[in-house]
Amino acid sequence: MSHITFVKKIFLNGELCKKCAEVSERLERDGLLDFVNEIAIAEESDAESEGMRLAREYGVSRAPFFLVEEDDGTVHVFDIYFKFKKYLYYRAENRHEDLNSLIGRTADLELPRVPSKQDALSL
Repeated sequence: MSHITFVKKIFLNGELCKKCAEVSERLERDGLLDFVNEIAIAEESDAESEGMRLAREYGVSRAPFFLVEEDDGTVHVFDIYFKFKKYLYYRAENRHEDLNSLIGRTADLELPRVPSKQDALSL
């Protein structure tokens, strides 16, 4: 199983960034929050907060963003929600995972067709 971290930013005045709030709402609405293993906060007031440290480590300059660490240690960085959503769907399709929580919520995505075993046999 991969490990997914969602990084949100809190401004100096203590408010959550507007885009972070919007993406949080989309995650819930799209039923994808269950795929997130960890939420890290990038606090403008604390350069050593977990989110700020992750942003530096992975070279991310805007929030929110997602880190997807695969079983082999590969880390994918997404700073656009729809690319993250598309990746989750594509990955689940390739791994033949249960897509019940994704089906119907990703109709707006144009995903590459995954070749089936039958396709391979017909070559």
